[in-house]
Amino acid sequence: MFLRIISASWFGCGRRVPRESLRNVALGAARQERHASSSEGSLKKTELFDFHRQQGGKMVEFAGWSMPVQYKDSHISSHMHTRQHCSIFDVSHMLQTKVHGKDRVKFIESLIVGDIAELKDNQGTLSLFTNDKGGIKDDLIVTKTDQGYLYVVSNAGCADKDSAHMEAKLKEFKAAGHDADLEYLDESLIALQGPSMVQVLQPGLPDDLSKLTFMTSALTTVFGIPGCRVTRCGYTGEDGVEISVPRSAVVALTERLLANSEVRLAGLGARDSLRLEAGLCLYGNDIDETTTPVEATLVWTIGKRRRQTRDFPGAEIIIPQIKAKTKRKRVGLLSTGPPVRQHTPILSPEGKVIGEVTSGCPSPCLKQNIAMGYVEAGFSKVGTPVQVEVRKKAVNAVVTKMPFVPTNYYTGQ
Repeated sequence: MFLRIISASWFGCGRRVPRESLRNVALGAARQERHASSSEGSLKKTELFDFHRQQGGKMVEFAGWSMPVQYKDSHISSHMHTRQHCSIFDVSHMLQTKVHGKDRVKFIESLIVGDIAELKDNQGTLSLFTNDKGGIKDDLIVTKTDQGYLYVVSNAGCADKDSAHMEAKLKEFKAAGHDADLEYLDESLIALQGPSMVQVLQPGLPDDLSKLTFMTSALTTVFGIPGCRVTRCGYTGEDGVEISVPRSAVVALTERLLANSEVRLAGLGARDSLRLEAGLCLYGNDIDETTTPVEATLVWTIGKRRRQTRDFPGAEIIIPQIKAKTKRKRVGLLSTGPPVRQHTPILSPEGKVIGEVTSGCPSPCLKQNIAMGYVEAGFSKVGTPVQVEVRKKAVNAVVTKMPFVPTNYYTGQ
């Protein structure tokens, strides 16, 4: 099923992610649930919306959608259940797109930093849309399928901006005689995340899950539902999959998975703290059009061949930064005292402002405060003592390696 096929590209999702972190959204769940109820008619809803309500989901506005921030479990309980067992996240607000045409790889590579041509069939990669100034327009996952198209999943917060950009670029691409088209999917998307994922999902698959490694994908049947795409990836740092499933079957599949006692529903609150522990960026908070891949320590997303050809937007700014370094850099922080939130100033030991926190929360696993942010390059080395200004008081912190909690991606080894 598809929403429409157009001669333009797209890969963002909804409007820009709100600048406050999802952790702050979780803390204000009760207030925002009332707000969501009052403006419900203007918000988009996933196919699981009524199901979320029935399961006690507290609904909030997120990127133009009404989404569950948590359920009956506390945020910490939901977070830890994902780390120890398995959780389902509704991520149907993400945009799923197929890129068709014989020049589909050439087209997508004209917009992103990744080397898609080098991918094997059914292998995917995280990549970045960049602008001419080297800034990050959005992050996305591109999978090179063996069905003759690229499968793209991108954020729910950038659709208007990115779709206009993609449509203009594809129009130029086609006018130059190239062949590419976009198909916007009208499928649901759920993420099954946690160490029990294989135990839960394997009984519903015709093939051995051990063959599906991190960042690979398969079109298959899931618990009798045909036409599902299972991709081994996620946003928690745990082993997991994202399942693209026909909208008409997503409630039945979710209920089938929840029948296993290992599985619980989880919302945006747990999703945010899990991704922060894993050192993963949230678009609009940790990366945006004012940050380059080098500043964001995402150089690894730039393919080796692409560094040589320099044929992606902003390459003339980004590539020199790799060798010359940048004035600022994204780092991880551990701190004592009160929790650190977005926009908290980062100070040198002498009290000079050297940067700003972009995401922060108390870590349920580490039981201490974690954060990420940007600091002057001279303070970016792991182990460097710094301070954070919380409630107008300087609190001790230290630059630390990310991820804060070890990741458990399945690589087949």
